[in-house]
Amino acid sequence: MTDAGRQRRRQVTLFVPPDAGQAIEAVRARVDPLQHRLIAAHVTLCREDERAGQAEDAWRDRLIAATVAPVTLTFGAPVSFSGHGVMLPCIAGEPAFHALRVQLLGDTARRRHEPHLTLAHPRNPRAPQNVPATYADLITPINLTFTTACLIEQSGDDAWQVLGTQALRG
Repeated sequence: MTDAGRQRRRQVTLFVPPDAGQAIEAVRARVDPLQHRLIAAHVTLCREDERAGQAEDAWRDRLIAATVAPVTLTFGAPVSFSGHGVMLPCIAGEPAFHALRVQLLGDTARRRHEPHLTLAHPRNPRAPQNVPATYADLITPINLTFTTACLIEQSGDDAWQVLGTQALRG
């Protein structure tokens, strides 16, 4: 999709609750200030290519019809990936995450997607503070309960915008 020649991406995501994410956001602001400015800490639930062919509000309709309960995920110690990327891998709660994906996408044939929280994205330039000492004090495991799913959009390299929110209630 384009908007005046700019690529548009739409995904469904689970944002870290603000009251639970202060320590995570503080680390993200130091290890990848660019990513921190573009989007708050989150777990991607459904990428743009997985939404291809779905009606605009299908994500919300599926979640309403399913009355999906909030999802609790536990994240472990920071792990490096793809050079200077850093993430917190999900270490518990994955079955509920995948059940939510099935409800959202309508089938089980989609690719496997491992839930995680990105602290530093490898596509961004490496920040000077993207070193283990910066995130060593992040106390893990971290238990987070996600009570809403959001449809988000990024146009070009702009910050992500929330287009819609749906409560997860079982």
